[in-house]
Amino acid sequence: MKSFFTILFLLCLQQTLWAQDSTINYLKHSPKKATKRSAILPGLGQAYNKQYWKIPLVYGVLSVPVVAYVYNNDLYAKTKFAYEARIQEANGDNSNVSKIDPVLINLSAGSLQSYRNIFRKNRDVSIMWFIIGWGINVVDASVSGHLKEFDVSNNLIMQVAPMKSDAYQQAGVSLQFKWKYTK
Repeated sequence: MKSFFTILFLLCLQQTLWAQDSTINYLKHSPKKATKRSAILPGLGQAYNKQYWKIPLVYGVLSVPVVAYVYNNDLYAKTKFAYEARIQEANGDNSNVSKIDPVLINLSAGSLQSYRNIFRKNRDVSIMWFIIGWGINVVDASVSGHLKEFDVSNNLIMQVAPMKSDAYQQAGVSLQFKWKYTK
């Protein structure tokens, strides 16, 4: 299984080259590759797009829900155990009451149940935010891959100009894009 993931990782990192008649033709930048790589491992699509500065941001965004998950899952487990111990105590079994976390020892069964539900909900929401963060990472890699070969030369002109509409008797501002042809 370990070798499978190693081979898969190496295949994702390979450079695609085609050789014919002792000439090497490099393929153009592929947004599809950036999207796939980012879906496999967060930040790999950004590395393929040569936007290395985004990789710490990706992992920073993904680490927040992971930390929230760990925190809420720990407290969920503690309050669940304490709640079950309080229910057992109400039924006459006091064996687990001494094992309750010292912070939770003075809470009633109703309070423990409420806290348990809150921590479970927060844990589940952190999973959702992790998936959303991963999705944003994939979308960013895809959009950046598509814009990689976007023409931003001096042949493009954008200008803001006043505008008058005779049909509506109104004045305004228009944003004009022009292509400057050079001969």
